[in-house]
Amino acid sequence: MGLRTTCDRRHATLVAPPYNQNIVKKVVHAACPHDCPDACGVLITVEDGRATKIQGDPAHPLTRGFLCAKVAKYLDRVYSPDRVLYPMRRAQSKGPLAGEGVHRSEAAHAFERISWDEALDEIAARFKSTISEFGSEAILPYSYGGTLGKLGYASMDRRFFHSIGASQLARTICSEAGAAGVKSVYGVNMGTEPEQFRQSKYIIAWAANIHGNNVHLWPFIEEARRNGAKLIVIDPYRTRTAACADWHIPINPGTDVALALAMMHVIINENLYDPDYIALHTEGFDKLRAKVQEYPPEKVAKWTGMSASDIQKLAREYATVRPAVIRMNYGVQRSQNGGMASRTIAMLPCITGSWKEVGGGFQLSTSGAFGLNNIALERASLMEKSLGRAARTINMVELGKALNEVNDPPVKAMYVYNSNPAAVCPNHNDVIRGLMRPDLFTVVHEQFFTDTTDYADVVLPATTFFEHKELQSAYGHYYLQMSNQAIEPLGECRSNTAVFRALAARMGLNDECLRDSDDEMIDQALESENPWLKGITRERLENEGHIRLNFDSPILRAKRGSEGRPLNDPFLPFANGDFRTSSGKALLYNEALREQGLDPVASFVPPDESRHAAKSKKFPLELLARKADNFLNSTFTNIPSVQAMEQTGLLEMNSADASKRGIRDGDEVRAFNQRGEIGLTAKVNGTVPPGVVAARLNWAKLTPGNRNINVLTSEKLTDMGNSATFYSVLVEVELFQPTRQ
Repeated sequence: MGLRTTCDRRHATLVAPPYNQNIVKKVVHAACPHDCPDACGVLITVEDGRATKIQGDPAHPLTRGFLCAKVAKYLDRVYSPDRVLYPMRRAQSKGPLAGEGVHRSEAAHAFERISWDEALDEIAARFKSTISEFGSEAILPYSYGGTLGKLGYASMDRRFFHSIGASQLARTICSEAGAAGVKSVYGVNMGTEPEQFRQSKYIIAWAANIHGNNVHLWPFIEEARRNGAKLIVIDPYRTRTAACADWHIPINPGTDVALALAMMHVIINENLYDPDYIALHTEGFDKLRAKVQEYPPEKVAKWTGMSASDIQKLAREYATVRPAVIRMNYGVQRSQNGGMASRTIAMLPCITGSWKEVGGGFQLSTSGAFGLNNIALERASLMEKSLGRAARTINMVELGKALNEVNDPPVKAMYVYNSNPAAVCPNHNDVIRGLMRPDLFTVVHEQFFTDTTDYADVVLPATTFFEHKELQSAYGHYYLQMSNQAIEPLGECRSNTAVFRALAARMGLNDECLRDSDDEMIDQALESENPWLKGITRERLENEGHIRLNFDSPILRAKRGSEGRPLNDPFLPFANGDFRTSSGKALLYNEALREQGLDPVASFVPPDESRHAAKSKKFPLELLARKADNFLNSTFTNIPSVQAMEQTGLLEMNSADASKRGIRDGDEVRAFNQRGEIGLTAKVNGTVPPGVVAARLNWAKLTPGNRNINVLTSEKLTDMGNSATFYSVLVEVELFQPTRQ
C-alpha cells in the first residue's frame, strides 16, 4: 500500500493511490474568483499534473461542499479546445468571421501565432509611439470583474498604467450605484452575515435572484423557512427565486425608491419603528418622517403596479415579524434612479432597528469589511512621477463615446483584460464602431476568442484560476481565502501579474515595485490597519485555505473569558451604531447628496426611459436586459456544456402585450428603439408583467446578425455612482418573420 496523507485545510494533499503506485495525485485548495458573491472555496484534484476533478470545499462555511452548475463544469473551461494558448497577431481585417458557431476555434484563423517576445516588443513599441505622438493618456486600460482575485483585478496592472500615465478607468458598470447608495446611509458597504439568514423569520429578496446567482445563500434561507420564515421576492421578473417564494411582488421597473418610501410611510405613521435605535444611531429622522408623507401607499401604487393594501401589508409584516432581513442585489441599481433606490432600501433596517438582531439587517455587499491594503497594491503615487498629476478618467460605461468622440487626446491604444466590452458594454453599435477603427491599437489578454478579440490587433493567452496563485476576498461573506495554483499554465498562458511585470520591463520602467512577486504583493495587501485582518497572514492562509475576518473586540473577549478560542459569535456590524460616517450614525439625511443635485433625504424620480416618460408613447415597453441564469455576465457563454443549460435568443413577453401585437409564442420578432434593433424569438410565458419584456445577455457572435441585447441599451448613467442603466430601456416589438401563417 502506498502512503496516503490527509490534511483538509492545507493547500495540497499528496496521495499515492493503491491501484497505481506511479500516479501522483494531490488535492489543491483554491477559490472561485468569478464575479459572484459566494467566492466559493474549491478543491481541485490533480493527477500527474492534470486537473481531474473540481468540487466545493466541504469545510468552507458557505460553500459547504457544493458548487454552482457553471463552476461544477470548470474542467470543460480549463481544457476547452477553444482556449487561447499562444500570443497571436491579427492577420485579417477586424470583425467577426462570417458563419461562426458555438465553437470559437475558428476565430484563430484571423490571427497568426507569434512568440511572447514578439508580442511584448510590439505592444511596447506601439505604446511608446502613442505616448510620443499623442501623450500617455491616449492609452486606455479596460478591465473589470472577469476575475475578482486581488492580484489579477488590481495590483501590477494598476502599477503599470500608473507608471506610464495612461488614462484611468472608472470601473462603474456593475456595482457603483448600489455601493454609493448604501454608503450614503452607512458610510461603508457591509451587511448581515449569510449564515445568520437561517435565524431570520421574514426575508425579503429585493431584486435578488438568490437561487440563480447567490446559490450558497439558498440553503440558509431554506433552513429558515423550515423553521417558519417567510420569503418575499420583489422583482419585475419571475426569477427562479420568485418561483419559490411565499409571495412574489412583480414591481414595475425603476419604482423601488417609491416602494421603500411608501413602506416607511406606513411604518412611521403606524408607530412600527424603533424609537430607541433611531435616537441613538441615526441622523435626520424628523426630515425622513416629513418626506415620507409625500409617498402614501395609494399614490405609490400607481407607480409600482402594486395595490395600496399590498404595500401596507408588506410594510407591516416587515416591521413586526422579527427578525427581518433584506437581501438586496444589484438589479435594483441598474435603473436610472438606482443609487437612490439602494439608499432608501438601506434605510429600512435603520428605522425598524433590525440591525440589533441576529438574523436581521440588510445585505448588498460585505466587501467593505476586508480592508486590504489597496494603496500598497495599486501604487497610484506612481502616476505623479510619470505624469505630474492625476490622469484623466474615462467611465467604462461610456466606451462608445470614448472611442468615437473623445479628442483630448483621442484614445489610440487600448489594453483589455478581465472584461469583454464588445459583449457587455451598453450602446453596442457605438462600441463596435469604435473598436473597428483602423487607427486603434487594441490588445486583449483572454482565455478565449471572445466578441472583443474579434477587434484585437494582438491577443495574449490568459491563465484560469487553476493556473496561478491568488488572494481572494468576497462580497457575499466574511472569509478571506488563498487560491493556490493547481496546475502549470496550459500552452504559453500567463497571469495578469506576469504579463504586466514583463511589459514594465519592456517599456524600460524601473520602479522596484514593478518587479514584486505575487507572494510579496499578497504580503503587502495583508499589511493593513484594518483590525479585522489582525493575525491573518499569507502562511496561515496557505495552510488553512479560508479564514474568517477577526471580528474580535474587548467586550467579546471578556465574555468568552481567557480561552483564546476563535471568534464564532454572530457579527452584527451596526447593532450598536458604529456606522462609518463622520458621526458614527446612519444618515437618513445626507447633505452631501444636495451637491449632486439629489434630495438629501430621498425622492422618487421616474427614469427617463420608463412607462412614466414621454418617450413611452413611441417605445411603450420597458426592457430588462438581463443576465442569463447559467452564464456569469459574458463568462461561460461559449462553453457548450454550459450553453446547453441556457435558452438563448428569446424575448420574454406578457400575453397581453403579445396579443396586442399579434405575436404568439415561438414567433420571430424585432425588438427596436432609437439606438438599434435585434431579432429574437418570442417567449410568451408569464415571467414578466404587462408593459415589460426581457431578454438575456449573450455573446454577439453567438447571436444572428452578430449583435446582442446591448444594441438597445444606452450609455446613460445612474443618479449616483455613474453606473450603467441596463434596466431603464424603452423598446417596441413587432412581428419580424412569423413562424406560422
